[in-house]
Amino acid sequence: MKKYIVTDKAPKAIGPYSQAVEAGGFLFVSGQIPLEPSTGEMAQGGIEFQTARVLDNLQAILTAAGSSLADVVKTTVYLKDMADFARVNEVYARYFPQECPARVCVEVSNLPKGALVEIDVIAVR
Repeated sequence: MKKYIVTDKAPKAIGPYSQAVEAGGFLFVSGQIPLEPSTGEMAQGGIEFQTARVLDNLQAILTAAGSSLADVVKTTVYLKDMADFARVNEVYARYFPQECPARVCVEVSNLPKGALVEIDVIAVR
């Protein structure tokens, strides 16, 4: 059985996908880019600011599902420029201070709306 998670505390989907889906004891949260939830506009600022906005959006979706970043077991980080890796890690470490989830980090040629970073997560329920 699947349960779809929707919250106005995070940006609305900009395509044919769900913010998150709960299935089989897991919560699959779609990739988030640094959009402001209230306007759907790209958050202004550098990579640190964009990373924080993405992680705040992910936290909002997890909260709507009755979960939190502490329940995350896997993340995938997509970077427009791998040169931002260290700065993203600094912000990421504030959201995952201990017992960090498994992670993949890759550089991509482009992200939606010109974002510098996108992150998706899988959490346990």
